[in-house]
Amino acid sequence: MAASKKAVLGPLVGAVDQGTSSTRFLVFNSKTAELLSHHQVEIKQEFPREGWVEQDPKEILHSVYECIEKTCEKLGQLNIDISNIKAIGVSNQRETTVVWDKITGEPLYNAVAAPVSPGPSVPVAVVPSGSSVPAPGTSSVWLDLRTQSTVESLSKRIPGNNNFVKSKTGLPLSTYFSAVKLRWLLDNVRKVQKAVEEKRALFGTIDSWLIWSLTGGVNGGVHCTDVTNASRTMLFNIHSLEWDKQLCEFFGIPMEILPNVRSSSEIYGLMKISHSVKAGALEGVPISGCLGDQSAALVGQMCFQIGQAKNTYGTGCFLLCNTGHKCVFSDHGLLTTVAYKLGRDKPVYYALEGSVAIAGAVIRWLRDNLGIIKTSEEIEKLAKEVGTSYGCYFVPAFSGLYAPYWEPSARGIICGLTQFTNKCHIAFAALEAVCFQTREILDAMNRDCGIPLSHLQVDGGMTSNKILMQLQADILYIPVVKPSMPETTALGAAMAAGAAEGVGVWSLEPEDLSAVTMERFEPQINAEESEIRYSTWKKAVMKSMGWVTTQSPESGIP
Repeated sequence: MAASKKAVLGPLVGAVDQGTSSTRFLVFNSKTAELLSHHQVEIKQEFPREGWVEQDPKEILHSVYECIEKTCEKLGQLNIDISNIKAIGVSNQRETTVVWDKITGEPLYNAVAAPVSPGPSVPVAVVPSGSSVPAPGTSSVWLDLRTQSTVESLSKRIPGNNNFVKSKTGLPLSTYFSAVKLRWLLDNVRKVQKAVEEKRALFGTIDSWLIWSLTGGVNGGVHCTDVTNASRTMLFNIHSLEWDKQLCEFFGIPMEILPNVRSSSEIYGLMKISHSVKAGALEGVPISGCLGDQSAALVGQMCFQIGQAKNTYGTGCFLLCNTGHKCVFSDHGLLTTVAYKLGRDKPVYYALEGSVAIAGAVIRWLRDNLGIIKTSEEIEKLAKEVGTSYGCYFVPAFSGLYAPYWEPSARGIICGLTQFTNKCHIAFAALEAVCFQTREILDAMNRDCGIPLSHLQVDGGMTSNKILMQLQADILYIPVVKPSMPETTALGAAMAAGAAEGVGVWSLEPEDLSAVTMERFEPQINAEESEIRYSTWKKAVMKSMGWVTTQSPESGIP
C-alpha cells in the first residue's frame, strides 16, 4: 500500500537536549536542518534543604530513553524510517555534577544541580577585596548554595586570591562550577568517599553520565566529556585543553575519577540500549557530538566567525561572543570559556560569556507580583498599545546589579513616572530593560575583545515577542537576526554529531548552512535617539545603587 511507504529524506541526525527542567530528543534532516519530530519529558528538581537543589540522575537517564522511544514512534507514524538516523548529539545543562559507581552503574548521590529557580539566592565568587558578589557570567536565578563555605575556605588558600584559578580556567572561584560541588560530595557523602577509596567512582557532568550510560554503562560504557563541558568544571586548563594537575591538587580531586576529554565532534561510542525495545532501534548508532547548552546554541546559530555573538533570551539571558583561537580575559566580569572544538584535529575556538540576570523573570514579576498581566504573552499587547515608555525606566535590580557593575547594594527601581504613566508604559519599560542590559553586556564584550558587533543573533522563548526584538535592534543600533527554526541548542548538537569524522552527513561549510532561514530586525530609530535612551538608562542604573547599606539577609547576596 502507498500509505505504508517510508518517506525518503536522506540522512537524519538526532539530538538529546537535556536541560534543567526537561529532557528532549529531536530529529533533524541533515540536508535542510528541518526539525522532523521531537518529544519532551519534564524532570523534577528536589530541594532536600533550603539552598540545596538536586536532581535524580536515573530519572534524567530514563527521561532520555522515553524521549528517544516516543520520538521514534512519532517518526514511524510519519512514515519516516528511523534507520536513517546516522548519528546522535548531546547538549546538556552545564556544571551539574554526578558521581556514580562504575561497577554497579548506580549514582552514589543525586546530581548537585545548577537549576532555574525564581528565588533571589545567587552563587558567590570570592573577589580580591574578600567581599562576596555573584559569580560573573551567572544569573540570580541559579541556585545551590551548599558549597559557599567550601568556596570561602578554598579562597583563603589562594595567594593573590582567585587569579590562580581564573588564569588557568577563565572562571572565578565560585559555588557555580563543578569542582566545588565535587569537593562537597567528597567531604560530606560517605558512599562517594568509599567508592573513591575503592577505585569504583566516576565523576562527570550530565553529558558524561548520559554518554557512559547510552554506550553500555557497566558493559563498556565510554567515560568522556567534551572541551566545552570540561571548561565549566574549574579543573580544566583552557590553554592546554587538559585536566590541570595543580587545580586537581588544589581542590583535592583524584584525577582518576575524571572523564577523558574529547573534541565536541567525534565518535565517542555506539548506542547500546537494547533493554528498551523501541529505543533499541537506534542500537549501534554513533554518539558523535557533545556540547554544553550555550556552546550548542552558538554552533546552532552558526556563529563560526570571530566577533559573531548570540543571545539566548530566557529567565535570564546568556550571551556568547566567538573570540576565535584566542583566550580573551575580561576586565568587566565576563567569563572566558571554550566555545567549541569541532573535530579531534580541528582548532579550538574560545568565547566570552556574560549573562543578564533578569530577562523573562521581569515579565513574570509583572504578572505574579503586580498582576498587570495575566499571561506572559500579554506584555507584547500592552507595550504595543503605547509604543513608548514615555520616559519611564525600569531597572530590575531585584537582588543587586550584575555584570558589568557587580553592585550588590542596588535594588530595582521604576523612575521617570508622571501622572500620565500607566501599566502599558511600565510594560514597555520592562521590555526595554532587557534590551538595555543586553547592550551593557555587549559593550563590555566589545571593550574586552575590541571587535565591534555587526549584528546579534538571538534565540530563546522571548524572541517570539516582535516588539522586544525591534527594541533590541533600536537600542543596540545594529540588526538583530532570529532563525525561523527556534531549536538552536539541539540543532548545534545535531550539527556537531552529523559533521563528525566517520559520520560525515552534515557539512559545516558556510555555503551549505544557508538552508536555515532568518528573520531580520533593522534599527528603526536614528543613532542619536538610541544613544540618548541608553544614556538615560545608565542614569537610572546609577539611581538604583546604594539602597542596601548592609548586607542583610534580605539582600539576597550573602
